[in-house]
Amino acid sequence: MKITILDGYTSNPGDLHWEALEALGECAIYERTTPDEVLPRARGATVLLTNKTVLQREHIEALPELRYIGVLATGYNVVDAAAARERGIVVTNVPGYGTASVAQMTFAHLLNLTLRVADHAQSVRDGRWSRSPDFCYWDYPLVELDGLSMGIVGFGQIGRAVAQRAIAFGMRVLAYDGAAPAEVPEGVWMTTELSRIFRDADVISLHCPLTPETERLVNAERLALMKPTAYLINTARGPLIDEPALAEALGSGGLAGAGLDVLSQEPPPPDHPLLGAPNCFITPHIAWATHSARRRLLDAAVENVRAFLAGQPRNVVNP
Repeated sequence: MKITILDGYTSNPGDLHWEALEALGECAIYERTTPDEVLPRARGATVLLTNKTVLQREHIEALPELRYIGVLATGYNVVDAAAARERGIVVTNVPGYGTASVAQMTFAHLLNLTLRVADHAQSVRDGRWSRSPDFCYWDYPLVELDGLSMGIVGFGQIGRAVAQRAIAFGMRVLAYDGAAPAEVPEGVWMTTELSRIFRDADVISLHCPLTPETERLVNAERLALMKPTAYLINTARGPLIDEPALAEALGSGGLAGAGLDVLSQEPPPPDHPLLGAPNCFITPHIAWATHSARRRLLDAAVENVRAFLAGQPRNVVNP
């Protein structure tokens, strides 16, 4: 049996190993695969693994040996799951592996926005503290989280993890989810009015999936509801935000800042409107990429393949 990994580099740039997967069959591992290389590299594979390399209907229909597609991520929109189902091909994903890491990145952005640690540290490196007539200085408002309200949009595993950390910081948590949760943790107030989140929260953090209903959920109308002292954080999916509208709001002082780990186009074009927006801090989609999270990802991906080979597939997204 042939197992092909189309884009293994981001999941494992060399600090982990593929031995457990290689024990299951003959493996061909590619660091990156361009669209033109998908079919030549995937031919003959029974098992195909991908992270961000797109598998369209035309690919799936041209691979007669293919029986299984494993997505090395939680989101699986890179695979035409319906086309795979028509061919009887199982598609799986890896849910939950990055919960703690994404929650941590949410607060990395929030702490940077409220204390501007990187900016102040750079000023010290530049020699400003050594030249200062005072024992301390600060260039931006320093904001305490205790007592502020955190609005969480999307209350799944990651949203709940963010809520726990917000409560530990002394924040009040207001949450919204399209599906009412069966159980609400102590210290969390659920609302059915999304506008209330945008109107009342001091910090809004996005943790909902990207669907036709949530695309551009953060638009000009909702941004206008936000306090000018509020912060927006997105570690979920880039297209949840109308990015030109956010750039306009930041430029006009409509909100205090934004921390983003995702954009609608990745990598972004040089003229992306948010790259030069004031008080906008962007990281290159790394919330999921801690060593611990990637190790869990690979372990789970191997278990998904092993379960499929045993005739008991798990984490199937196209039943």
